[in-house]
Amino acid sequence: MTKLLLILLLALPQPLPVPPSPPGSAAPDPGSAAPAGPVHGVRAVRGVRGVRPLPAPLSVVRWWDPPPTPYAAGHRGVDLSAPAGTRVRAAGPGRVHYAGQVAGRGVLSLTLPGGLRTTYEPVRALVAQGEAVEAGQVVAVLTEGSHCATPCLHWGLLEGENAYLDPLALLPRPTPRLLPAAAP
Repeated sequence: MTKLLLILLLALPQPLPVPPSPPGSAAPDPGSAAPAGPVHGVRAVRGVRGVRPLPAPLSVVRWWDPPPTPYAAGHRGVDLSAPAGTRVRAAGPGRVHYAGQVAGRGVLSLTLPGGLRTTYEPVRALVAQGEAVEAGQVVAVLTEGSHCATPCLHWGLLEGENAYLDPLALLPRPTPRLLPAAAP
């Protein structure tokens, strides 16, 4: 009889490590990346079940680190490692809010349902302002010029005018499955 081994298969082929908690805060709940429920101490992302903006596996270079006030220092998104030329997909359905240059970098911003807006940079947009997009649609190509040491996509999520959220909260929860282990 072969032994069964419990293996957690994620929607993302490699598990993302839990980011370190800022000093004086509680550790984040590893399951908090679900669309329903608290997201690292911020309101839940309601009504949007997102898809990965890059091909699997996602590799986080820098985690979301929200500023304590709207104008303070912080990291208002996540940086995902990927080579220049990688196709970028819309994380959810919506409409192109902005597609153009900001401070010399290509930026794409999509308005999603529920007052959410997601941003991608540095990219060359393949869609135009006002255009409707579907979740998973290729909307841009990653370009050089990111603020990372190696090429990366900065992916941000904003609710309203200045409430920054963790964009990883758009992604569905992982699904655990049992798989047979190899015979000894």
